[in-house]
Amino acid sequence: MISRRSPALRLPAEWEPHEATWISWPRNASDWPGKFAAIPWAFAEMARAIAPGEILRIIVASASHEARARRVLGRVGVDPGRVEFFRIPSDRGWTRDTGPITVLRGARGAQQVVRFRFTAWARYPDWRRDDTVAPRAAQALGLPLVTATHGGRQVVLEGGAVEVNGRGTLITTEECLLDPGVQVRNPGFGRSDYEEIFRRWLGATNVIWLGQGIAGDDTHGHVDDLCRFVGPRTVVVCAEKNSADANHAALAENRERLAGARLEDGSKLEIVALPLPAPLYFDGQRLPASYANFYIANAAVLVPTFNDPMDRVALGILGELFRDRPVVGIHAVDLVWGFGTLHCLTQQQPVPGHR
Repeated sequence: MISRRSPALRLPAEWEPHEATWISWPRNASDWPGKFAAIPWAFAEMARAIAPGEILRIIVASASHEARARRVLGRVGVDPGRVEFFRIPSDRGWTRDTGPITVLRGARGAQQVVRFRFTAWARYPDWRRDDTVAPRAAQALGLPLVTATHGGRQVVLEGGAVEVNGRGTLITTEECLLDPGVQVRNPGFGRSDYEEIFRRWLGATNVIWLGQGIAGDDTHGHVDDLCRFVGPRTVVVCAEKNSADANHAALAENRERLAGARLEDGSKLEIVALPLPAPLYFDGQRLPASYANFYIANAAVLVPTFNDPMDRVALGILGELFRDRPVVGIHAVDLVWGFGTLHCLTQQQPVPGHR
């Protein structure tokens, strides 16, 4: 059993006020082979929706890389006064998993960056520069940095592997963290190890374990493609009606697990089904196209769209759930060729002092 004492650190829910959003301006064409020319324009659309409500902090590789980003942002009308650039070496651009995970510490809610190790989802060889992004970002802002450890080891964890309501409940998947033989982040760690890690470093005293992620996900089960909190008591979870589809059984089981789960206060969750688009393939590979990979910014909720009839349905569902800010569709057919979309590319930095 893990301790139920109130932890010193808390990871706020994504809908809580942000000081800023972090993204990494695209530079690695191998993430989107054959489609890279379109990617900066997709980032610009994201920036145009985010910047009116908060500072946009953009990681770039060099002065020339920054200049290219400024030109694209200028052409779509992003206010340069809302953008800050940070020259930090990186390998790729999946900031949800490599950027600074900022928690609030103590009664005053001071910002602190928790440094989790990043090893490219225990899958790819290019990760060593990405592993230094979070500490370099913390240093650039003058924020305190604490290294997440457990059992005398530094913990490997990606932001896309966890989903929180900011009140003490965290959702993750067994496929991502407990599979003993595929993409193992922390060899030897079991359920109780991760629950203690979540309590100590993210303030989560109640963990809900789902089963598998969605088909096509090269992270091996990130939760942000299948189930998301949209309020302290409410989740959306992807559903696949076609019984012949690879996602059907796994998503049905995940919904059953949610129906039997409890929140931190012992109450049941409110569960809303979110459709999936029709299966999307490129070069014979199924892609993890999911409306659940939305991002909640201060000024808007950004939702990936896929030129699919379900786009309107998903936008309508999320529009009913988020009444305090507009829901904006962002074309993501090109983005998802990189095996991720909007949530994977962003990382929020909460306002200090917010409790």
